[in-house]
Amino acid sequence: MPPSPSPNHFRFFNSSPEVIRLVVMMYVKYPLSLRNVEDLLHERGIDICHETVRLWWNRFGPLFASEIRKRRASRMRGFRQWRWHLDEIYVKIGGEMHYLWRAVDHEGEVLESYASKTRDKKAALTFIRKAMKRYGKPERVVTDGLRSYAAAMTEIGNGERQEIGRWENNRAENSHLPFRRRERVMQRFRQMKTLQKFSSVHAQVHNHFTQERHLTDRQTYKERRSVALAEWRSVMS
Repeated sequence: MPPSPSPNHFRFFNSSPEVIRLVVMMYVKYPLSLRNVEDLLHERGIDICHETVRLWWNRFGPLFASEIRKRRASRMRGFRQWRWHLDEIYVKIGGEMHYLWRAVDHEGEVLESYASKTRDKKAALTFIRKAMKRYGKPERVVTDGLRSYAAAMTEIGNGERQEIGRWENNRAENSHLPFRRRERVMQRFRQMKTLQKFSSVHAQVHNHFTQERHLTDRQTYKERRSVALAEWRSVMS
């Protein structure tokens, strides 16, 4: 029996898939507001409303991110996950403090994001299990001194793999910067589900287009950038 064809997610939209991918990439990848994206597209001869930008990133952003995550996760499972960095950041929503847990690998790629109202053992356990289910177990896990990590790691039987150090977790601390820049442009979040959705989408798009230009020569960087852009244009094609 032949496999069923994949559904066409663009069939109800008059715009071309290329324009939709461009809009989602510009809004998620760069620190631009909805109206900034509208103005930049107008200069290219594309006339859309800023509310269309909002609709498209909400509709297609998670779909694009899911496909990119599946591709990267399948490739990463073939390599040894030898060190993760776990950290949490404060995010204020409606005047109340929430927490965004993030797992980063030894190369600085964001593996998983999880939003919660607390940062207790239950939230840490849910976050760690979610990351390990998708990427497998790492050899070492670097965290800060938060006791919730130690309690969660002990419960799943990985307590001996935890490392705690004053500057050991700088990899995770630095990975928060692109998200914080994007958060300021969005003027904070209004709902926790929006925080969860955008943080997950932003992490995958950032991983896809980040080429570590400071570690490679100009020619290699240009080639990797072209490959990443070509892969983005083929997402859900």
